Amino acid sequence: MDPLHLSIALGPLAVYLLVLGSVNCSRRPLVTSGARDLAALGVAVSGLVVVGPLELFFPEDAATQMGGAWYAWLLLVVLYALALLLIVLLSRPRLIVYNGAPDQLRAIVWKVAQALDSRAARAGDNVLLPGLGVQLQVEPFAGMRSVQLVSTGGRQSVAGWRQLEAALVLALKNYRGSPSPLGPLMISLGLVLVSVVTFLIVRDPQTVAQALQELLR
Repeated sequence: MDPLHLSIALGPLAVYLLVLGSVNCSRRPLVTSGARDLAALGVAVSGLVVVGPLELFFPEDAATQMGGAWYAWLLLVVLYALALLLIVLLSRPRLIVYNGAPDQLRAIVWKVAQALDSRAARAGDNVLLPGLGVQLQVEPFAGMRSVQLVSTGGRQSVAGWRQLEAALVLALKNYRGSPSPLGPLMISLGLVLVSVVTFLIVRDPQTVAQALQELLR
């Protein structure tokens, strides 16, 4: 694989690892939705998608008729973005809480549930908030000091999940957890990928420019 394709494939992934690693190295908890997490992952692998299936099935005849390959690339990128958006919209409600001991986060989630809904009920790691239309299960991330709240049951209220997310953010405002041991590893890997991409571009910029011209032929 030439330097341009390696840079396109590894660039977004490197940025994703650096951002996620920074989040996991902090002591401050972070609450995010599953939709945002899934969208970030989709952006991270976008480079791999471009140099993989998108280039493999690139419509050269259509690009010729449209007067340039960059028109076709633009349409393919928009198509990927729309497909990712559809997947995000169809995904089940989910919340992720980074940087906290699972046992402590379970207790905080239960306190928040009781404050939001007087009819809240709990059975093990399952929590039911009938007043909000939310039913969830608390699942710890393997190897990370984080938990995710995964929706269970068929009927879920999007407004209820947003209310739960806002309440969790407020409840964790003064909480300080422990960084995940995977944070430094993610940052190190991200820096390695950034170094590789930078080296490939700086070493032979003419080859990169030529490969870009061929890609947009």
